[in-house]
Amino acid sequence: MMELRRSSHHRASPLSCITDRPGSELLTRNKMSISSILSADAIDSAIKDCQAPESFCPKKFFQLCGLSKKSPQDVKKVFGILDHDASGFIEEKELKFFLQRFCPGARVLSDKETKNFLSVADDDSDGRIGAEEFQAMVLS
Repeated sequence: MMELRRSSHHRASPLSCITDRPGSELLTRNKMSISSILSADAIDSAIKDCQAPESFCPKKFFQLCGLSKKSPQDVKKVFGILDHDASGFIEEKELKFFLQRFCPGARVLSDKETKNFLSVADDDSDGRIGAEEFQAMVLS
């Protein structure tokens, strides 16, 4: 029987845990985590503010979590984390699980909230949010 040993020189790379739906299992990515950019307390405050159904407001969320005060580079890093499929865009299906990218136990956005979020950010009306559109919405 072969024995598996952990190498003493093996180091874990920085990973962020991102909830992958519908299976609810965690998917790890070699990306910076949102909590390395925003404080855990600010994220918690923003999540708590929109716990009730139909209470999510993107601009208020970004203000409460502190993202609207970050640099354009940090906003683009967060965009990269939220772009779950690495397509270069945040699509409607990804927006539904937006809050769970910040906190795995958070609720799913309703269809109405998701469509509202998309309409607020999708300047070119292509049905998805690009990095520049995301940055413009967050920093405006």
